[in-house]
Amino acid sequence: MARPPLTAGKVAAHLVVLTVPLAGVGLAAGLLWNRAVSATDLVLLAAMYVLVAPGITVGFHRLLAHRAFGTYRAVEYGLAVLGSMAMQGSVIDWVADHRVHHGHADGPGDPHSPHGPHSALRSLWHAHAGWLFRHQGRADARRHAPELLEDPGMRLIDGAFVPLTLLSLAIPFGAGWALSGTLRGGLTGLVWGGLVRLFLFHHVIFSVNSLGHFAGRRRFRTADRSTNLAWLALPSLGESWHHNHHAFPRSAVHGLRWYELDVSGLLIRLLERVGLAWNVVRIAPERQARKLAA
Repeated sequence: MARPPLTAGKVAAHLVVLTVPLAGVGLAAGLLWNRAVSATDLVLLAAMYVLVAPGITVGFHRLLAHRAFGTYRAVEYGLAVLGSMAMQGSVIDWVADHRVHHGHADGPGDPHSPHGPHSALRSLWHAHAGWLFRHQGRADARRHAPELLEDPGMRLIDGAFVPLTLLSLAIPFGAGWALSGTLRGGLTGLVWGGLVRLFLFHHVIFSVNSLGHFAGRRRFRTADRSTNLAWLALPSLGESWHHNHHAFPRSAVHGLRWYELDVSGLLIRLLERVGLAWNVVRIAPERQARKLAA
């Protein structure tokens, strides 16, 4: 089935998602130059990052796209809301696109492989962010995310993507105003806890899509060209163990060795310990050994 073309509205939305956080980073740089940044602003940046990022890494990715563990419906919905606040696409679009990526990784049909017919630089840009203007949200959700389409709660969250992204900006604005008691504090909270945080997390995850199939280490036999990026493990909350993930897509833990930091895997373990996660998929060392590259 041919994919429908991106609408002008979606193209405009992608431009906003890419350019507004970038403008916020420029504004933040100006504030830093004038030393107009407070401890509150930096706390809001860190707090919003830690709050929202697991919505993508644990929620959209490991839970909804790969069903790496089971949980209560309320937890699924909560993670889907947080993932929507990361402003990386609505939940059903994100999951469908990601499943298409795994079905065609680094081959024809992969929406964001950095190994295309063009120059390395152009192909890297396509994998990093250019694909948003050509392929994002075009996967057939009826085929690639049917269980989400059949879930009224997920459809509601999917349809509320724009209000949830605005909430993602309103929270640091309101918190900054409340904590400082000034409108200026609200605005700088919006810049740091909203725009700068979005910019940083966007490009961390975009880098997993691009550099995570271009440069890095490999140790398993896989049909794709995925790689592990150790230097990106902390800001990506473990998503940059991308080669491990492609070797074992359903694994709830991507950091398969004790020294591979995987914050998202630790969060899933915590959910399991408090009774909010079960049927957590883990890959036995023997199975890993059988897939090691020669």
